[in-house]
Amino acid sequence: MKELLEPGLGSVRVFVKHDDNKARKLKYNLGHPRVLTFGGAHSNHIRAVAAAGRRHGFETIGVIRGEERLPLNPSLAYAVSRGMTLTYLDRATYRRKHTPEVLAGLRERWGDVAILPEGGSNAEAVRGCAELPGEIAEEYDVICCPVGTGGTLAGISAGLPPGRTALGFAVLKGAGFLADEVARLQREAYGRVWPNWSIDLGYHFGGYARSTPALEAFAAGHGVEGIYVAKMLYGVLDRARQGFFRDGARVVAVITGLPFPLGDPDVVAGQAVTPVTS
Repeated sequence: MKELLEPGLGSVRVFVKHDDNKARKLKYNLGHPRVLTFGGAHSNHIRAVAAAGRRHGFETIGVIRGEERLPLNPSLAYAVSRGMTLTYLDRATYRRKHTPEVLAGLRERWGDVAILPEGGSNAEAVRGCAELPGEIAEEYDVICCPVGTGGTLAGISAGLPPGRTALGFAVLKGAGFLADEVARLQREAYGRVWPNWSIDLGYHFGGYARSTPALEAFAAGHGVEGIYVAKMLYGVLDRARQGFFRDGARVVAVITGLPFPLGDPDVVAGQAVTPVTS
């Protein structure tokens, strides 16, 4: 495991682990011939489901928040290129996507489908993500990850050895609800909630898919995407410089999702730990 060398960290050591959490979330969710799922226009989850459908031979339907905009952005164009059918829900209906009425309408239109939630976060996804900590052989004290829907953090927390903690960085504005969601997912998967995790709400940079010139420069300088990973990594380094972590702490920052620019996401979970260059 290689260290991310940055000024001002003092005795805190920060390491990075590239890991395709989307593949982990799907690992125990596959098996139905037709899968329908939800996401925003820049959703890595939509891309990952489309790629899995092509690879494993099942039909995929992506329900996208908002109205169709042409030409498609690179994420949605990639999904279509992998055989995914896109459909759209206006934002008011999308907010009710979990309700029986909306789900019944989707089943009526699309027939027999397995429905995965936005971000792929359900009990099966949590169990997949719980396997991540066990793949880190080196010593560490804290694992950090971005938080959009809560599934990755819920799983990492559940898989931690004793004495370790997990810290998530919310990528959404007004994300106080995420703590309840992580707890719900852990109860759904394991029937209990772990006390070893927390969520930092201070690094959303304006909200989902929002950014600032400082964050854009940071993302470009560190070779990471800006919607999820840059916010988390910026937060980890900033908190370290503020003295948030104890002296001598070893912090692992999980670089989630798929590589940018767009590549082929037909990859397995648990990629090797590699450095992010500064």
